[in-house]
Amino acid sequence: MPARNHKQWTSPPSLKAGEWVDSRIYSDPDIFEEEQEKIFKKVWIPVCHESELPEPYDFRTVSIAREPIIVVRGPDNEVRAFLNVCPHRGMMIERRPSGSFAPAQPSGNPKHMTCMFHAWQFDMKGNCAYISREEEGYQDRIKKEDQGLRRLRCEVKFGGFIWVTLNDQVETTVEEWADGAFDCIREAIDTEPLQVFHYHKAIIGCNYKLWHDTNSEFYHDYMHYHNRVTGFNDEYFARKNIAFGNGHVNVNSFEVKYDQYEGFESRAELSFPTFPPNQWYMIDMFPGMNFNLRGSALRCDVMTPLGPDKVMIEFRGLGLKSDSAEDRQHRIEHHNSIWGPFGRNLHEDLIGVAGQGATMQTGSEPRRILHGRHEDNFIHDEVGMRHFYAEWGKWMDRMPSDPMKKYMAAAE
Repeated sequence: MPARNHKQWTSPPSLKAGEWVDSRIYSDPDIFEEEQEKIFKKVWIPVCHESELPEPYDFRTVSIAREPIIVVRGPDNEVRAFLNVCPHRGMMIERRPSGSFAPAQPSGNPKHMTCMFHAWQFDMKGNCAYISREEEGYQDRIKKEDQGLRRLRCEVKFGGFIWVTLNDQVETTVEEWADGAFDCIREAIDTEPLQVFHYHKAIIGCNYKLWHDTNSEFYHDYMHYHNRVTGFNDEYFARKNIAFGNGHVNVNSFEVKYDQYEGFESRAELSFPTFPPNQWYMIDMFPGMNFNLRGSALRCDVMTPLGPDKVMIEFRGLGLKSDSAEDRQHRIEHHNSIWGPFGRNLHEDLIGVAGQGATMQTGSEPRRILHGRHEDNFIHDEVGMRHFYAEWGKWMDRMPSDPMKKYMAAAE
């Protein structure tokens, strides 16, 4: 069969509509902006972990759909989230990525969030505690009691992750939103408190959904030499992709043979509580957060889409808070040898999506991206992507295989 001409190259594949998507969903700026409004401003997002705010008055700043957010731990030990925006002139209150409000800042008092622009101050519950020259400037027209921060829905769930939504009318709790996807690792991550021991981030020149796709399918394990050496056996190919409500998927476990890779060792001694030795479960959450419990470490990816062709990914490695110094060092070595910035697998995944991003720039010719592998939901079945894009179509009211048409569930 000769190479295809242009008409053949751009014609629909001989698959059902739900088994492929149009590449414009990865590159069209209008679709990207619509995703921010229709999806990211509506759903629960795990923004950080409670161990990153260990003490009262600690904070962490993040963003969802370009909205700046601050997460704080109050003196009552409760974690709360607010828009990181002063109600006076719309100034960003805190610019540091993390820190503590316990000591005084140059423009404010201790134990308060202070806007450096005009020295308005807020407590850890978001109440406005002080307006500079309040009576002189506003007389009785504006009072600090009416100028609190914009509070956000916030829950601590599933191993201590802090989930935030911009949607006051969100219809589900985090528990309901997950729909059971975490049940496979829940006892392992909830029995003891966890702690972040590794953090790095990467800004990649690709659409956020391409990173999701890589986390959602294991057919690309052919790219990973480590996975082929330590895992390609009957047990590996017997793993199942299991779909849950709201677009989530998890992949069940098998025993990774780490000692088959030169220089590696078994990770059995540092398994999480109740977790079988050297096992590997993965949970992929719509619209693109990923949790990997692999051997001795939990890895979490949180994506922040920056544009149709750019995404920031924050990678966290977690172990048990109760770890000894020696055990913690082993966990770090185990985690970083696979998932660190120079680990055995992670850089290969990033090369893969960067290569896709290079071919799907804004304005590039629409092409067909195939998700049509069926293997009875076993590991190389692309059911996770089909499930994700059916959910994406509902939120966006667009057909993934023809995004200029309205979504039709029967066609997907």
